[in-house]
Amino acid sequence: MKPDSQPVAPRNDWQTLGTLLPYLLKYKTRVIAAMVLLIAAKVANVGVPLVLKGIVDHLDGHKGPLVLPLALVGAYGLLRLCSSVFGEMRDAVFAKVTQGAIRRVALQVFDHLHALSLRFHLERQTGGMSRDIDRGTKGIAFLLNFTLFNILPTLVEIFLVAGVLLKKYDWYFAAITFGTIVIYIAFTLGVTEWRMVFRRTMNNMDSEASTRAVDSLLNYETVKYFGNERWESERYDKSLMKWEAAAVKNQVSLSFLNAGQAGIIAIGVSALVGLAAQEVVTGKMTLGDLVLVNAFLLQLYAPLNFLGFVYREIKHSLADMEKMFTLLGQNAEIKDSADALPLQAQRANVRFENVDFGYENNRQILHGVSFEVPAGHTVAVVGSSGAGKSTLSRLLYRFYDVSSGSISINGHDLRALTQGSLRQHIGIVPQDTVLFNDTIYYNIAYGQPDASREEVIDAARSAHIYDFIMSLPDGFDTMVGERGLKLSGGEKQRVAIARTILKNPPILIFDEATSALDSKTERSIQAELKEISANRTTLVIAHRLSTIADADEILVMEAGRVVERGHHRALLAANGVYARLWSMQQHEAEHAPGDKPVDAI
Repeated sequence: MKPDSQPVAPRNDWQTLGTLLPYLLKYKTRVIAAMVLLIAAKVANVGVPLVLKGIVDHLDGHKGPLVLPLALVGAYGLLRLCSSVFGEMRDAVFAKVTQGAIRRVALQVFDHLHALSLRFHLERQTGGMSRDIDRGTKGIAFLLNFTLFNILPTLVEIFLVAGVLLKKYDWYFAAITFGTIVIYIAFTLGVTEWRMVFRRTMNNMDSEASTRAVDSLLNYETVKYFGNERWESERYDKSLMKWEAAAVKNQVSLSFLNAGQAGIIAIGVSALVGLAAQEVVTGKMTLGDLVLVNAFLLQLYAPLNFLGFVYREIKHSLADMEKMFTLLGQNAEIKDSADALPLQAQRANVRFENVDFGYENNRQILHGVSFEVPAGHTVAVVGSSGAGKSTLSRLLYRFYDVSSGSISINGHDLRALTQGSLRQHIGIVPQDTVLFNDTIYYNIAYGQPDASREEVIDAARSAHIYDFIMSLPDGFDTMVGERGLKLSGGEKQRVAIARTILKNPPILIFDEATSALDSKTERSIQAELKEISANRTTLVIAHRLSTIADADEILVMEAGRVVERGHHRALLAANGVYARLWSMQQHEAEHAPGDKPVDAI
């Protein structure tokens, strides 16, 4: 089982809330202040019906001449103002908590995804994962705002109202109130739990549909090459159909829940108003008492009705957050050890010693590979496709750890070095260059983000791409498109070379660095690569043998093993695998058609 692919244990709601708690504690002063304002707002809100009762009783003509109770009217207006102002102050104080928590969670997920191994990222589904993170961050905002500012206030108000009813009236007023609330909450919780399966299905299908849409659009040209637009639409629609079915069930069950909640509240309100009216008729309660009970019920059941919606949405938010926090539960396969040392070297000696490695346990790629790249020397690795050449660069970057054996730089095992410092010492020009959807300048400067503009321009000149850039209408500010698709393969490769030149590392890896270039451009770039690799430790992974004939040592790999090694002339004289490859490529070159020009932007 691959480490990054191990199933993460299912999370429950309390685990999800527990994961969120540390982000709130950072703002505990604001949280406490918001709670104080919340309680103050609810106390003022409960006081409004009490003052209203006094006003009605004063205006009851049966008790004597009518007199306008100015003090009570003023108190009534003040309490309503305080309830509103305290609520707004609470929202203002808590805004920093909500937005700060969202930012920190999103940043942690982003950093954690970068910390996960290449194995995880080769298996991920980008579109679905992006939607999971988007829904999760939105879920945090909803959860914080509605839990603290709807559920908690409603509970506070319920207890305050119940206390007033118990103190001023017979116990059955409070009993009916509490009974209605208990039945309402039990019904809401039960039906909502039943409905959650529909929400989770909707989320899964939404992520699946997004994954298919993004994957199809990223491979737009391939879809067009094979005329598979209809096929892609059908695959996308299959996910949408499943989402639609779950969404319909979700809405039908929601309607059932809303109708049931409305029925429970209607019965409770009718019972209490009828009871209060009977008490007024018998003289046990005043008209003001009837108004008080009715006002309490309106204040209490309105948010209680909203509470059903809030609880449903909180459960939905928890389901949304669950997937995002599951990403945080993914273990990073490659980690720095507690005593890892930073690599600091101007010159680097790289050594592979008896290295075994396989991406899968049952499929070994490298078998006992040993070689050394002395500081300032160039070692080239050649061989047929699948021989394990590119795996060497991935291991040197420590995207994976070796199964057995070791890789060291200046005598330090890579596993004893910090990953950041290790990768800072290595520059690579990969076979398949993927660029950011930004400007050419940004993509070159990515090799050293704090470089000056002059240094970026010099790197472009060294990579023989400066003249091409300046021929474009927007020059260095030209956008390269998604994954650099507005540039030809050769142009992307030269941007990658410029980026590596700008990084200026002591170790260089050229992984089929000129594979996308025509012969003329390749020759000019090869001269530049030879110049920048001088006095650097260089590992060249190549297919065209003519590009590595002057390497200090050439390794020939077959099926994950080094089968030949030596200088170019010595390997030709040995008349082995290398000599056969050389003869084959020379024959192909002699019979190949003329070079085609590199595509323009």
